[in-house]
Amino acid sequence: MSETFAQRLETVERRIAAACEKAGRPRDAVRLLAVSKTKPPEAVREAIGCGLRLFGENRVQEAQSKIPMCPAGLEWHLIGHLQSNKAKVAVRYFQMIHSVDSLKLLQALETHAATTLPVLLQVNVSGEAAKFGMKPEEVAGVIAAANQMQKCEVHGLMTIPPFSPDSEKTRAHFSNLRNLRDRLQDETGTPLPELSMGMSHDLEVAIAEGSTWVRIGTDLFGSRN
Repeated sequence: MSETFAQRLETVERRIAAACEKAGRPRDAVRLLAVSKTKPPEAVREAIGCGLRLFGENRVQEAQSKIPMCPAGLEWHLIGHLQSNKAKVAVRYFQMIHSVDSLKLLQALETHAATTLPVLLQVNVSGEAAKFGMKPEEVAGVIAAANQMQKCEVHGLMTIPPFSPDSEKTRAHFSNLRNLRDRLQDETGTPLPELSMGMSHDLEVAIAEGSTWVRIGTDLFGSRN
C-alpha cells in the first residue's frame, strides 16, 4: 500500500527537524518549499489539507494554468530558469523568485513588478556548463544594481549543485555558497539572510551548511509526471 501525502510529509518534516537539531539550529530557521511542478491542482489541494502554504514551480507557463485553479492565499515561488521576456507574466503569479541569474533578468523584473518583489540570485558555484546561474564574481555587481532599484529586493542566494547520489558530494557546493554569501554581506553591507539550497536527496547536508529554504518535490509528491 502506497504512502499517503501526510505520511510522506511527516517523514520529510522529521528529517528537517533532525537536521536542524544536529546543526544546532532552531527548526523555524528552515522553511519547506513544496515543489509542485508537473503535479495537478488536486495534488496541491492535498498538500494544503496537510497544512502547507508555500509552493514552488519551475515553469511560468505551467504556473499560469495551474495557480488560478488552486485555492487563494498560497505563496508561490519560481525556482526554475526564467527568461527575461517572461518576467512580465512571472511577477503576476509569483511572490518570490529564487532563480535570478543575470542583471538583465533583474532589470526586467524591476520594470514589470507592481510591488516589492523578494528575489534570490542563482549562483553557479560548481562552474558546471549545463547549469544556469551567474558566476560568483558577478554577484556583487548585481547586488549593487539591485540596491538602486525600487521594487526588487535581493534577500539571498540560491544554487543547484551537480546531482550526485552521494549527498556528501554536494556539501562543498553548499559551503561555497554560504561562504560567498557571508563575504558579500561584508563587502556590500547588504543583509542576505536567505540561502535556497537542498532538495529531497540532500536536504540534511544543505541544512548543516546553512540552508534556509529546502525545495522538496519527489519526497512529497512522488516522481515527476
